[in-house]
Amino acid sequence: MASQFQLFEHRRFTSMFFTQFLGAFNDNVFKQALILVLTFSAASKIGMEISILNNLAAMLFILPYFLFSALAGQLADKYEKSKLTQALKLLELSIMLIAAIGFVMEWYPLLFVALFLMGTHSTLFGPIKYAYLPQAMHSDELVGANGLFQMGTSLAILLGMIVAGLLSQTATPLYWVSACVIVIAILGYIASRFIPLTPAMQPSLKVNWNIITTSVATIKYLYALPYLFFVIIGNSWFWFYGATFLTQTPEFSKVILHGNEAVVILLLTLFSVGVAIGSLLCKTLTKNQVSLRLLPFGSAGLSIFAIDLYLSLSGLSIAATALLGVTELTQIAGSWRVFFDLFMLGFSGGIYIVPLYASMQAYAPPSHRARVVGANNIFNALFMVSSAIFAIVILNAFKLSLPQLFLVSGILNLLFGTFLYIKLNKHAKNAVIQNQDTIYQDSENDQTKSTLGTAEQGAVDTDNI
Repeated sequence: MASQFQLFEHRRFTSMFFTQFLGAFNDNVFKQALILVLTFSAASKIGMEISILNNLAAMLFILPYFLFSALAGQLADKYEKSKLTQALKLLELSIMLIAAIGFVMEWYPLLFVALFLMGTHSTLFGPIKYAYLPQAMHSDELVGANGLFQMGTSLAILLGMIVAGLLSQTATPLYWVSACVIVIAILGYIASRFIPLTPAMQPSLKVNWNIITTSVATIKYLYALPYLFFVIIGNSWFWFYGATFLTQTPEFSKVILHGNEAVVILLLTLFSVGVAIGSLLCKTLTKNQVSLRLLPFGSAGLSIFAIDLYLSLSGLSIAATALLGVTELTQIAGSWRVFFDLFMLGFSGGIYIVPLYASMQAYAPPSHRARVVGANNIFNALFMVSSAIFAIVILNAFKLSLPQLFLVSGILNLLFGTFLYIKLNKHAKNAVIQNQDTIYQDSENDQTKSTLGTAEQGAVDTDNI
C-alpha cells in the first residue's frame, strides 16, 4: 500500500493542501497577534476589560460560520472550484491589507472589521476544500488525503500561534505582523493558481442569497439524511471537546502547572502533534478504506486520557514562587504523565476526526456535497460556542476546578460516544443504499457525478496531475 505522502507528488493534492495550510496559518497568525495586542496594549488604551475584548474577538471570527456557511456551500456546488478559490485568496489579500493598516495605525475597530472579514473568508473557503477532495482524489486516496489535511491544519494552527508570539517580541511587532500576514496571503494566492480545473457539481443551481432561509433549508436537508446528520454531529462534538481543553490551556499552564509562556506552547504542541500523528495513521489503521471502525477507539481515548489527566493533576504537587520553564517543569514528579495525557488526547482526536471527515465527503450526495460541508460548519460553530458556555457554567456556576472540568468532559464524552456509535450503526446500511440511489439519479440527470470509488464525470483529470 502506497504511502499517503506520495500524494505530494501530485499537483491536484499539493496545490490545495498548501492553499488551505497557508490559509489556516494566516488565520492564526492574525488572530493570535490581535489577541496579544488586545491583551497587552489595546485594553488599557480604550479602557475595556481584556476578557471582554478577547471574547468579542472570538465571537466576531466565528459569527460568519453561522451566517454564511449555507451560502458558501451553494457557491461551492455551483461554481468551478479553482477559480472560486483564487477569488477568495485575492479577498484574503485585501483583508490582510486592511488588517495591516489597522495594526500599524492602531485602529482597533478596523482590526475587528478585518477579523470578521477573515472569518467570512474562512467560512466561504471551507466547503470548497472539503468538497474538492472527493473530486480530485482516487477512492483509495481519500482517507490518506484527509489525514494529511487534518495534520496540516493542526500544524498550521500551532505554527501560526508560535509565529505570532515570536513576532510580538520584536522591536516593531505591529510592522512585522503586518508584513507577515500580507506575505502569507500572497503565497496562498500563488498556491491557488496551481489548483486544477474542478468542474462545478451543480452549475444550474440558483443561489438563494437569503442567509436565514438558506441555512434553515440546508439543515433540513441534512436532517433528512440521518447517517450524514450524525456523522456531522460527531464531527462537531470533536470541536466542542477540543475547544473545551485548548481554551483552558493558558490558565491550566499558569495556575496549575505554574508554567510560563513556553510551557503554554509546549502543551499546545503536544496536543497538535498528537492530532497530526493520529490523523496520519488513519490510512494504515483503516486499511485505506472509508470506514468508522476507528471511531470507538478514538472516542474511548478521548475519555480515558481526559479522566487520567484529572487523576494526574490531582496527584501533582508544585510549590513555586515564580513561573517555571519547560526544563524546570519536566523535573517535577508526575509532569511527564500530564504531558503524555495531552499528547494522547490529541492522538485520539486524530483517529476520531479523520474517519468522520472522509465519511462525510464519501456519503454526501455529489450534487449537494459542498452544502453538506456548509451545514457541518454551522454545527461546528454552534458546538464551539456551546463549549465556551459549558466551561463558564462548570467553572463559575458550579465552582468546579479545571481538573474537574476535564473529568466532567471525559465522562460526558463516554455518554456521547455511546450514543453516536448506536446512531451511526443504526443508519449505516441505509446510507450506502441512499448514496447509491443518489449517484444513479445524478447520472440520469446528466449532472456531474462522484462516487465512493468509481471514475467520475466532471472530476479532476487525475492521471496527468
